[in-house]
Amino acid sequence: MSPADGASALSVTGWRCAACDATVDVAQPFPWRCPNATEADRRHLLQVVGAPEPDDEPHGGHSYLDHDRDFAWSAYAAANGLTADARRRLVTELDTAVREVVGVGFAHTPFGRSEALSDELGFGGGGGVWVKDETGGVAGSQKARHLLTILLHLRAAEELGHLTDRPPLAIASCGNAALAAATLARAAAWPLDVYVPTWMSDGFGRRLDALGATTHRCDRRAADPAGDPAMLRFREAVARGAIPFTVQGPENALCLDGGRTIGWEICEQSRAGGAGMLDRAFVQVGGGAFASSLGAGYRERCGTVRLHAVQAAGCAPLARAWERLDGRDDLGAAWADVMTVWDDPHSVADGILDDETYDWIGVVEAMRAGGGDPVVVGERRLIDAHAMAHRAGFDASETGAAGLAGLLAARHEVASTERVAIVMSGVTR
Repeated sequence: MSPADGASALSVTGWRCAACDATVDVAQPFPWRCPNATEADRRHLLQVVGAPEPDDEPHGGHSYLDHDRDFAWSAYAAANGLTADARRRLVTELDTAVREVVGVGFAHTPFGRSEALSDELGFGGGGGVWVKDETGGVAGSQKARHLLTILLHLRAAEELGHLTDRPPLAIASCGNAALAAATLARAAAWPLDVYVPTWMSDGFGRRLDALGATTHRCDRRAADPAGDPAMLRFREAVARGAIPFTVQGPENALCLDGGRTIGWEICEQSRAGGAGMLDRAFVQVGGGAFASSLGAGYRERCGTVRLHAVQAAGCAPLARAWERLDGRDDLGAAWADVMTVWDDPHSVADGILDDETYDWIGVVEAMRAGGGDPVVVGERRLIDAHAMAHRAGFDASETGAAGLAGLLAARHEVASTERVAIVMSGVTR
């Protein structure tokens, strides 16, 4: 193995828990959770140690191929002997299989200034609204980005002999994450169990069935603790041996590895398209992995951006935690005090109704780094943003347009010369 293929040539050197400072070696397989996490204490979160250096070079338009040296899954594979060519083959094989299932793969999704939104919102003088459009990507949202690096880690583990059978993948979701998980599982011919709430629509269930997923509707049981019953059943499945194929970092840290690609792409595309450095980004937040990863990825490539985490008034556990923090720096120690379950989540933006913001630490870090803060929006604002997005030509759901709703709510604070990014992620279904 040449030095260029070894772990020493890659930027990720390991994992560290944001709550307890425990470390995990980059060569260890299956670094899903902090080694100190228990069923009684799940308030732990592994984060990548090491980061890509700023990179102004043009690339080929496929983040998973262009930036092999910057992924944790690649560092694990390289540390155990898989060459760069072997890793590239794994990416290409999975990408090809995904294209066979849904007709699109993991090439860069579009990013550019929306003239319609910029005009309607009164931007000018070099400012405007730049949109990262994920609706035409794999499964219609950014969720597949998070899951692909988990699947690549598993495929590398098979190649290395660290995984000799295929336990079922498991996820708790009835929206974009479930659809992305089912798409990737189908492409990899890997069994998938999806744990869903009782109110999941039959039509969406049929879409999951068509992709070969097994769905489990999850009633609340008398002995259940507070929290989402689907998440509780998912955790029970993982305890029985299922693989957490999920977009919550505390359940599987590898989801944050792939999520960074959206921040990398926004940075590269904004430079190439003449936007330069962005001033702000408004990002919808449910479980928080999306905003956490976007903030981290953009910071690695371009530096900080003023990030605003957008939540619905009917479910805003992150905004509540932000107020409770009141400037505290010891985020891990504050976890139990500030991030608590939201009672009765409800909103037309049903994809951001996570009753906990599981990846809240990364979102808070990103907001603090760039001077941002949460934005809470009401139902009328979400409905208006959805209609505005469609007028501008984006087939986004209410969830997918929630970042735009945050910009609408904060528009009076945003100068018309500012360069603002939003992400349309989650198609109308």
